[in-house]
Amino acid sequence: MELLDKLNWRYAAKAMNGEKVAEEKIQRILEAARLAPTSSGLQPFEIIVVKNQEIKEKIKPVAWNQSVITECSHLLVFAAWDTYTADRINYMFDLTNDIRGFKNEGWENYRQMLLSSYPQKDAEENFNHAAKQAYIAFAEALTAAAFEGVDATPLEGFDPTAVDEILGLRDKGLRSAVMLPIGYRKEDEDWLVNLVKVRKPMEDLVTVIE
Repeated sequence: MELLDKLNWRYAAKAMNGEKVAEEKIQRILEAARLAPTSSGLQPFEIIVVKNQEIKEKIKPVAWNQSVITECSHLLVFAAWDTYTADRINYMFDLTNDIRGFKNEGWENYRQMLLSSYPQKDAEENFNHAAKQAYIAFAEALTAAAFEGVDATPLEGFDPTAVDEILGLRDKGLRSAVMLPIGYRKEDEDWLVNLVKVRKPMEDLVTVIE
């Protein structure tokens, strides 16, 4: 029940107080994102952790001037691969083999299947697939933040092209997908803080097929 209590506590804070989140909490949130499942285990994204206040100030105008951008402790930018390449796929398969200490014929056949598929696809299609994987890690980070008693505000309201330019993401073969300001709610300036959480009733959300 503790996790559900934390998820009931969390909401998308609309104002933060600038208080710094302890580094060990940030590291646990990032670790939760790192441990997230992704398609074929490729983890086709990176997480950019913005602490620099000047960079946050540059991002704010291209993110609808949302105050949490500059009031947060850390701004997490989930940036997906701009496409799948043979090098990127091989890196993860080689890493798996190195860590596990052996090669598996079925695993190597799966590698070849991916190599004959993903790199030949349209880059935009590949980015959209990679961005979905980034969102899985993003959700894990959001849940981990709640578990740590830290506020986190999901943000899709920004100009990704502008954010990419500010952070130099395109040069790294990355494109911003979603952002997550991490910090602590500023209750006296947040209109959402005392409102009851509203979600669909379970019967309207879940269909059980016996």
